[in-house]
Amino acid sequence: MAREDRDRLAEKMAGEITLSDDPGATLRKWRTDFEVAQTRLADELDVSPSVVSDYESGRRDNPGIGMIRGAIEALIAIDERNGGRHIRQYARVLSAGFDSAVVLDLREYPANIPLDRYYEAIDATELVRGNRDTIAGHTIIDSIEAIRKLSSDEFYNLYGESTNRALVFTNVTRGESPLVALRVVKPTPHAVILHGIEEESVWEHAADLARVDGFSLAVTDIELETMLERHQELP
Repeated sequence: MAREDRDRLAEKMAGEITLSDDPGATLRKWRTDFEVAQTRLADELDVSPSVVSDYESGRRDNPGIGMIRGAIEALIAIDERNGGRHIRQYARVLSAGFDSAVVLDLREYPANIPLDRYYEAIDATELVRGNRDTIAGHTIIDSIEAIRKLSSDEFYNLYGESTNRALVFTNVTRGESPLVALRVVKPTPHAVILHGIEEESVWEHAADLARVDGFSLAVTDIELETMLERHQELP
Protein backbone atom coordinates (compact mmCIF):
# COMPACT_ATOMS: atom_id res chain seq x y z
CA MET A 1 0.00 0.00 0.00
CA ALA A 2 1.46 3.36 -1.04
CA ARG A 3 2.75 5.36 1.89
CA GLU A 4 1.51 8.58 0.28
CA ASP A 5 -2.07 7.25 0.27
CA ARG A 6 -1.87 6.53 3.98
CA ASP A 7 -0.31 9.92 4.77
CA ARG A 8 -2.75 11.88 2.62
CA LEU A 9 -5.71 10.21 4.28
CA ALA A 10 -4.27 10.80 7.76
CA GLU A 11 -3.80 14.49 6.92
CA LYS A 12 -7.40 14.78 5.72
CA MET A 13 -8.74 13.07 8.85
CA ALA A 14 -6.66 15.30 11.13
CA GLY A 15 -7.81 18.44 9.34
CA GLU A 16 -11.48 17.50 9.52
CA ILE A 17 -11.37 16.60 13.21
CA THR A 18 -9.31 19.54 14.45
CA LEU A 19 -11.27 22.12 12.44
CA SER A 20 -14.68 20.69 13.27
CA ASP A 21 -17.12 22.55 15.50
CA ASP A 22 -17.68 19.17 17.17
CA PRO A 23 -14.39 17.23 17.03
CA GLY A 24 -15.79 14.32 19.03
CA ALA A 25 -18.64 13.81 16.57
CA THR A 26 -16.22 14.02 13.64
CA LEU A 27 -13.96 11.47 15.29
CA ARG A 28 -17.00 9.21 15.67
CA LYS A 29 -17.82 9.71 11.98
CA TRP A 30 -14.37 8.50 10.95
CA ARG A 31 -14.44 5.57 13.36
CA THR A 32 -17.79 4.38 11.99
CA ASP A 33 -16.62 4.98 8.40
CA PHE A 34 -13.72 2.64 9.13
CA GLU A 35 -16.19 0.16 10.69
CA VAL A 36 -14.22 0.02 13.95
CA ALA A 37 -16.07 -0.53 17.23
CA GLN A 38 -15.42 1.78 20.17
CA THR A 39 -14.02 -1.16 22.14
CA ARG A 40 -11.60 -2.02 19.31
CA LEU A 41 -10.33 1.54 19.07
CA ALA A 42 -10.03 1.73 22.85
CA ASP A 43 -7.92 -1.44 22.87
CA GLU A 44 -5.64 0.02 20.21
CA LEU A 45 -5.25 3.24 22.20
CA ASP A 46 -4.87 1.34 25.50
CA VAL A 47 -7.71 3.27 27.14
CA SER A 48 -11.11 2.20 28.42
CA PRO A 49 -14.06 2.23 25.97
CA SER A 50 -15.71 4.88 28.15
CA VAL A 51 -12.89 7.30 27.30
CA VAL A 52 -13.59 6.97 23.57
CA SER A 53 -17.32 7.20 24.20
CA ASP A 54 -16.94 10.32 26.35
CA TYR A 55 -14.86 12.12 23.71
CA GLU A 56 -17.27 11.22 20.90
CA SER A 57 -20.35 12.26 22.85
CA GLY A 58 -18.85 15.50 24.16
CA ARG A 59 -18.95 14.45 27.81
CA ARG A 60 -15.21 15.12 27.94
CA ASP A 61 -13.51 18.25 26.70
CA ASN A 62 -12.56 18.18 23.03
CA PRO A 63 -9.82 15.63 22.30
CA GLY A 64 -6.37 17.18 22.19
CA ILE A 65 -3.84 16.84 19.40
CA GLY A 66 -2.28 13.77 21.03
CA MET A 67 -5.59 11.95 21.28
CA ILE A 68 -6.55 12.88 17.71
CA ARG A 69 -3.20 11.74 16.32
CA GLY A 70 -3.38 8.50 18.25
CA ALA A 71 -6.95 7.76 17.12
CA ILE A 72 -6.11 8.42 13.46
CA GLU A 73 -3.01 6.24 13.60
CA ALA A 74 -5.01 3.51 15.33
CA LEU A 75 -7.83 3.53 12.77
CA ILE A 76 -5.38 3.38 9.88
CA ALA A 77 -3.33 0.64 11.53
CA ILE A 78 -6.44 -1.47 12.17
CA ASP A 79 -7.52 -1.06 8.55
CA GLU A 80 -4.06 -2.00 7.28
CA ARG A 81 -4.12 -5.19 9.31
CA ASN A 82 -7.55 -5.96 7.84
CA GLY A 83 -6.32 -5.56 4.28
CA GLY A 84 -6.52 -1.78 3.85
CA ARG A 85 -9.93 -1.67 2.12
CA HIS A 86 -10.99 1.68 3.55
CA ILE A 87 -7.61 3.29 2.91
CA ARG A 88 -7.76 2.22 -0.74
CA GLN A 89 -11.32 3.48 -1.07
CA TYR A 90 -10.47 6.93 0.28
CA ALA A 91 -7.26 7.05 -1.75
CA ARG A 92 -9.18 6.57 -4.99
CA VAL A 93 -11.57 9.36 -4.11
CA LEU A 94 -8.92 11.78 -2.89
CA SER A 95 -6.67 11.14 -5.90
CA ALA A 96 -9.58 12.11 -8.14
CA GLY A 97 -9.80 15.42 -6.29
CA PHE A 98 -13.23 14.96 -4.69
CA ASP A 99 -14.47 15.15 -1.10
CA SER A 100 -14.95 11.68 0.40
CA ALA A 101 -18.28 12.82 1.87
CA VAL A 102 -19.50 13.41 -1.69
CA VAL A 103 -17.88 10.49 -3.51
CA LEU A 104 -18.33 7.38 -1.38
CA ASP A 105 -16.38 5.15 -3.76
CA LEU A 106 -14.72 5.43 -7.15
CA ARG A 107 -13.10 2.59 -9.01
CA GLU A 108 -11.92 1.47 -12.43
CA TYR A 109 -12.22 -2.22 -13.31
CA PRO A 110 -9.39 -4.16 -14.99
CA ALA A 111 -11.82 -5.08 -17.78
CA ASN A 112 -15.37 -4.30 -18.87
CA ILE A 113 -18.06 -6.31 -17.10
CA PRO A 114 -21.57 -7.02 -18.38
CA LEU A 115 -24.21 -4.68 -17.03
CA ASP A 116 -26.43 -7.62 -16.10
CA ARG A 117 -23.67 -9.06 -13.94
CA TYR A 118 -23.32 -5.70 -12.23
CA TYR A 119 -27.05 -5.52 -11.55
CA GLU A 120 -26.98 -8.99 -10.04
CA ALA A 121 -24.10 -8.05 -7.72
CA ILE A 122 -25.98 -5.10 -6.21
CA ASP A 123 -29.54 -6.49 -6.41
CA ALA A 124 -30.57 -3.81 -8.91
CA THR A 125 -33.75 -3.78 -10.95
CA GLU A 126 -33.40 -2.27 -14.41
CA LEU A 127 -36.07 0.20 -15.51
CA VAL A 128 -34.58 1.23 -18.86
CA ARG A 129 -31.94 -0.47 -21.00
CA GLY A 130 -29.58 2.00 -22.59
CA ASN A 131 -27.32 1.83 -25.61
CA ARG A 132 -24.41 0.02 -23.91
CA ASP A 133 -24.28 -3.34 -22.18
CA THR A 134 -21.02 -3.12 -20.23
CA ILE A 135 -19.33 -0.85 -17.70
CA ALA A 136 -15.67 -0.33 -16.84
CA GLY A 137 -16.01 1.18 -13.38
CA HIS A 138 -18.31 2.87 -10.91
CA THR A 139 -18.72 6.14 -9.00
CA ILE A 140 -20.95 6.25 -5.92
CA ILE A 141 -22.20 9.73 -5.03
CA ASP A 142 -24.10 11.04 -2.04
CA SER A 143 -26.56 13.23 -3.94
CA ILE A 144 -27.32 15.51 -0.98
CA GLU A 145 -23.65 16.13 -0.19
CA ALA A 146 -22.98 16.78 -3.88
CA ILE A 147 -25.61 19.52 -3.90
CA ARG A 148 -24.31 20.98 -0.62
CA LYS A 149 -20.59 20.94 -1.31
CA LEU A 150 -19.80 20.98 -5.02
CA SER A 151 -19.35 24.12 -7.07
CA SER A 152 -20.90 24.17 -10.53
CA ASP A 153 -17.52 23.34 -12.11
CA GLU A 154 -16.87 20.49 -9.68
CA PHE A 155 -20.37 19.18 -10.26
CA TYR A 156 -19.85 19.17 -14.01
CA ASN A 157 -16.40 17.59 -13.75
CA LEU A 158 -17.60 14.81 -11.49
CA TYR A 159 -20.53 13.86 -13.68
CA GLY A 160 -18.60 14.38 -16.89
CA GLU A 161 -15.79 12.06 -15.78
CA SER A 162 -18.27 9.23 -15.25
CA THR A 163 -18.54 7.84 -18.78
CA ASN A 164 -18.22 4.11 -19.53
CA ARG A 165 -19.21 3.36 -15.95
CA ALA A 166 -22.10 3.13 -13.52
CA LEU A 167 -23.01 6.29 -11.67
CA VAL A 168 -24.74 5.44 -8.37
CA PHE A 169 -26.70 8.07 -6.46
CA THR A 170 -27.47 7.53 -2.79
CA ASN A 171 -29.69 9.70 -0.60
CA VAL A 172 -32.38 10.10 -3.25
CA THR A 173 -36.13 10.24 -2.77
CA ARG A 174 -37.27 10.16 -6.40
CA GLY A 175 -34.10 10.70 -8.42
CA GLU A 176 -35.26 13.93 -10.01
CA SER A 177 -32.28 16.14 -9.11
CA PRO A 178 -29.44 13.89 -10.35
CA LEU A 179 -31.27 12.99 -13.54
CA VAL A 180 -32.00 16.62 -14.38
CA ALA A 181 -28.35 17.48 -13.66
CA LEU A 182 -27.18 14.77 -16.06
CA ARG A 183 -29.01 16.50 -18.89
CA VAL A 184 -26.28 19.16 -19.11
CA VAL A 185 -23.40 16.68 -19.01
CA LYS A 186 -22.00 15.04 -22.13
CA PRO A 187 -21.12 12.26 -22.61
CA THR A 188 -23.41 10.45 -20.18
CA PRO A 189 -22.58 7.36 -18.08
CA HIS A 190 -23.47 3.91 -19.35
CA ALA A 191 -25.77 3.34 -16.37
CA VAL A 192 -27.37 5.31 -13.56
CA ILE A 193 -28.41 3.56 -10.35
CA LEU A 194 -30.76 5.18 -7.85
CA HIS A 195 -30.06 3.73 -4.42
CA GLY A 196 -32.47 3.45 -1.52
CA ILE A 197 -35.76 3.61 -3.40
CA GLU A 198 -38.09 1.15 -5.08
CA GLU A 199 -39.38 1.28 -8.64
CA GLU A 200 -42.73 2.83 -7.75
CA SER A 201 -41.00 5.76 -6.01
CA VAL A 202 -38.94 6.84 -9.02
CA TRP A 203 -39.70 10.24 -10.59
CA GLU A 204 -42.25 9.76 -13.35
CA HIS A 205 -40.04 11.39 -16.01
CA ALA A 206 -36.88 9.48 -15.09
CA ALA A 207 -37.32 6.70 -17.63
CA ASP A 208 -37.99 9.17 -20.45
CA LEU A 209 -34.80 11.12 -19.69
CA ALA A 210 -32.78 7.91 -19.61
CA ARG A 211 -34.15 6.88 -23.02
CA VAL A 212 -33.43 10.30 -24.54
CA ASP A 213 -29.80 10.25 -23.36
CA GLY A 214 -29.27 6.53 -23.99
CA PHE A 215 -28.16 5.34 -20.55
CA SER A 216 -29.52 2.43 -18.56
CA LEU A 217 -31.52 3.25 -15.44
CA ALA A 218 -31.94 0.95 -12.44
CA VAL A 219 -32.84 1.02 -8.75
CA THR A 220 -31.63 -0.88 -5.70
CA ASP A 221 -32.77 -0.66 -2.09
CA ILE A 222 -30.19 -2.82 -0.33
CA GLU A 223 -28.46 -1.35 2.74
CA LEU A 224 -25.80 1.24 1.95
CA GLU A 225 -23.00 -0.66 3.69
CA THR A 226 -23.95 -3.83 1.85
CA MET A 227 -23.95 -2.01 -1.46
CA LEU A 228 -20.51 -0.51 -0.79
CA GLU A 229 -19.14 -3.90 0.19
CA ARG A 230 -20.50 -5.52 -2.95
CA HIS A 231 -18.92 -2.84 -5.09
CA GLN A 232 -15.60 -3.64 -3.42
CA GLU A 233 -15.94 -7.24 -4.62
CA LEU A 234 -16.29 -6.24 -8.29
CA PRO A 235 -14.98 -7.80 -10.44
